Amino acid sequence: MINKTHYTKPDEVDQQWYVVDAAGKVLGRLATEIARVLRGKHKPTFSPSVDTGDFVIVLNADQVVLTGRKADAKVYRTYSGYPGGLKEIPYRLMLQKHPERIIEAAVKGMLPKNRLGRAQMRKLKVYNGSTHKHEAQQPKPLEI
Repeated sequence: MINKTHYTKPDEVDQQWYVVDAAGKVLGRLATEIARVLRGKHKPTFSPSVDTGDFVIVLNADQVVLTGRKADAKVYRTYSGYPGGLKEIPYRLMLQKHPERIIEAAVKGMLPKNRLGRAQMRKLKVYNGSTHKHEAQQPKPLEI
């Protein structure tokens, strides 16, 4: 008998919705689990070249924590490509102004850097409070 590797086709993918509460969770450990679900590595039908992942809703993004002294040392950098176009935003300021971007940046760094990774990133929904607008999708809680 010949063993064949199963290749998942895009129309065979069954996508679910999950909701995660980030309150009191460590940023890196939370981001790895979210990236795993977005990629679909938790499914037996995972295929690296097909978007087999699920949608993830993250609540309470402003209550995520860092370990050690990273809260004082971590800096988010963006560069426009022009001379003098480097912007640096400390973690504490980013947490006050745009806490959802902290989780988005952590997860984005763990996904592939191509069009598949960008498609998987669009399935991540991050909110500051404990409410979201995706109740119609009936998300299941994801324990991390």
